[in-house]
Amino acid sequence: MTSQQTPLALLDAPVRSQVRRASLVAAVAALIWLAQAWLVALLFEGLLQGGGPAPMLLVAGFLAFGLARAGLGYLSERALQASARLTVAKLRLRMIATERRRASGWGLGGAGAIGALVSTKLDLLIPYMTRFQPARLRVMLVPPVILALAFWHAWAVGLVLLVAGPLIPVFMALVGWAAKEASARQLAEIGDMNDLLIERLSALPDIRALGAGSWVQDGFAAKADALRRRTMAVLAVAFMSSTVLELFSALGVALVAVFVGFSLLDVVTFGSWGAPLSPAVGMFLLLLAPDFFQPLRDLAAAWHDKASADALAEELAEWRQASPELRLGAGVPADPLPGAPTLRLNAMTLPSGGHIPLIDIEAGERVALVGPSGSGKTSVLRLLAGLQQMPGAHVTVAGQRLSNDTADAWRRRIGWMPQSPHFLTGSLRRNIDMGRPDLGDMDRTVQQAALEPVLATLPRGLHTRLGETGAGLSGGEGRRVLLARALFARPDVILADEPTADLDTETADLIADALLAQAAGGATLVVATHDMRLAGLMDRIIRLGGDA
Repeated sequence: MTSQQTPLALLDAPVRSQVRRASLVAAVAALIWLAQAWLVALLFEGLLQGGGPAPMLLVAGFLAFGLARAGLGYLSERALQASARLTVAKLRLRMIATERRRASGWGLGGAGAIGALVSTKLDLLIPYMTRFQPARLRVMLVPPVILALAFWHAWAVGLVLLVAGPLIPVFMALVGWAAKEASARQLAEIGDMNDLLIERLSALPDIRALGAGSWVQDGFAAKADALRRRTMAVLAVAFMSSTVLELFSALGVALVAVFVGFSLLDVVTFGSWGAPLSPAVGMFLLLLAPDFFQPLRDLAAAWHDKASADALAEELAEWRQASPELRLGAGVPADPLPGAPTLRLNAMTLPSGGHIPLIDIEAGERVALVGPSGSGKTSVLRLLAGLQQMPGAHVTVAGQRLSNDTADAWRRRIGWMPQSPHFLTGSLRRNIDMGRPDLGDMDRTVQQAALEPVLATLPRGLHTRLGETGAGLSGGEGRRVLLARALFARPDVILADEPTADLDTETADLIADALLAQAAGGATLVVATHDMRLAGLMDRIIRLGGDA
């Protein structure tokens, strides 16, 4: 992770300012205790020696400062909680919106990992904002003020605090490196665990059919045990940092107490600036010593929150960089784009160096895009569908420029058949009509895609539930479901990416016949394929992969 990719970089500028202000208010509230401690010291001296301000006046002042401290603490906590929850909500909505518009998957994890990142891991930012940031500012403000007051009254007390204080951040830094690594491993393990759970649930019918339940259960138990060990490693680091802190803070407070006690008994005659310590000053220093270490203790307690937030920031940075291309449009239902279904893509050079010639397809044409792997066939289809953006690409469809304003309306006219099957966790019917049963005729679509034999093998026919991997379907059956999805809404443009790849001859012929039948009805058909038998059935072939 680069130096800029810190948890604070996840916050908008106004939120960062609000967090700093609220943290400053919390630090000021902590400083109020200094005034309260002095009033307690004066009260103690008055009760011990007599005289001084009236005790009731000192008690009233103590209570007034206490109310002010509590009020400022409440305002600070409320502002920090509101900022944190608003930030997490905005990040979550932004991530969901981005995932809806991604041109491709994350690539660093499956749906389970993304779901864990969006739903669970983002909440790790809340304790970072509400606990670590205020504790960090208190450490920067409160201990220096107390150290200055200690040196002002007794250089020996200041020296004790000066020696004991820096040892705590040093050990915290050493422990913090281990905490960050442990937190990163734990977050990765949580994502892997979610991916594994989704994969196993989607493949449950196959697991039962193969009698592999015990094997899968053992593997899942091993994964869960690994997550438990990762979690315990994070907790062990947190407990170790707390133990180190308590040791040094206890030693520091004890040394101050010993010095003050012996000074008041006239056993120790050094350590002050000439005059012996008065009971008020001695009590004041005793009350300040624990509060010198308290901000450091708060920071240590919140240190694992920072480690978790650092790991989260790194994972979010990877998520942002994994698939920057976003599809056009908002992904909402729209009326079909008017005009004849023509397609045009300018000649361009791909980032990989390959060259795409001018592609100009008339309405009703049947066109095959052929070329070696990596020549840009899939990219061309994605560009024509508005599922991907690329520098220098200008796409015109139905006589209009394809943009965010026209993409949703254009896709309403498209039947999209991707190369890699992807299914919803729902019924087979929903995987075909995509929740819009009014757009097409299911019986006609099942017949067109030759799905009757597939339905006959499924326990509940169209009501059979599928997982994201299409559990229970073979590769050819899954491809026929994708074909049915592409044909269901009676599109007048069909974009098919390797529709016959890795299929037996019979299934490949079924899919080719269905596509050609739709084209015979007037639809524009564009296929990207290595299958020259299929390409030979098209009106013309556009070859990709040449140099510019």
